[in-house]
Amino acid sequence: MSEQFPEFVCPYARRLAARSRPFALQAYDSKRKLSSGEAADKGFSTDPFGELSSAAKCRGIRQRFPDRVLVMTSNRCFMNCRHCTRRGILSRSEVVESEEDLRRAVDYVKARPRVRDVLLSGGDILTLSDDQVMRFVDAFAALGQIDIVRVCTRAPCVNPLRITPALAQALGRSKKVWVNTQFNCVDEVTDEAKRAAALLVEAGVPVSCQTVLLKGVNDSAAAMLRLFRALSAARIRPYYVFMCDPVAGIDHFRVSLAKARAIEEKCARSIGGLSLPRFVCDLPGAKRKLPLSEVEP
Repeated sequence: MSEQFPEFVCPYARRLAARSRPFALQAYDSKRKLSSGEAADKGFSTDPFGELSSAAKCRGIRQRFPDRVLVMTSNRCFMNCRHCTRRGILSRSEVVESEEDLRRAVDYVKARPRVRDVLLSGGDILTLSDDQVMRFVDAFAALGQIDIVRVCTRAPCVNPLRITPALAQALGRSKKVWVNTQFNCVDEVTDEAKRAAALLVEAGVPVSCQTVLLKGVNDSAAAMLRLFRALSAARIRPYYVFMCDPVAGIDHFRVSLAKARAIEEKCARSIGGLSLPRFVCDLPGAKRKLPLSEVEP
């Protein structure tokens, strides 16, 4: 078990893992995971996107693209997913905590008028209290330049009871909030998850899903199609399917590019566009998320 990224699974997620092997693989360490030395030999990094070094711009701010910024609101999650991009750095990441930190983060955005989209991430912002969550949401939604405030959370999947009517209504007030979440297998689309999605959607908060392609979890067209159909029925828009990021310690989850392309092609032939996400790869230094057709083998 990693000292930097220990296993942590909230009670709801433990119950789900007990009845779903695909979900359990995401919750608990595998003996097949790479040691840090093996990972380095394969060219993987604990911080592939250089987030720790980029923090010097402004505490808790990450900016890779000119029109959007990511704000680190927390370094805690409801479950420490074993495929997490920040598994090697989350405990060391600077987050926006004080009122002064938040003021500086808002000033950073105001000084960059091209920014129109703010991602509230971490960790998971919904590990904070409702008041703390809305402190972030309201601070950025109040800026005229901002069209979208993304609440990036896996709570609808791993702790859906965190989505309460009061929270959903508060998130819907500004008419700028979107919830970006992550479901990776159909077992995760439980009745509780559907209720959480319904609360958000009916409060005027669109919900979209960024799935990660994971060996043993969802690495077949049949598994993906079951997931996409279940998400669409729950009014959660399948948005992206990501290849695993080039981060150390998750090699046992990686799916080959050839297999990913085959899954993408079969899904595209089998389901309507509203339920079909884009299959992409996020690479350090890239100017955008790359479609699989543009990724070098």
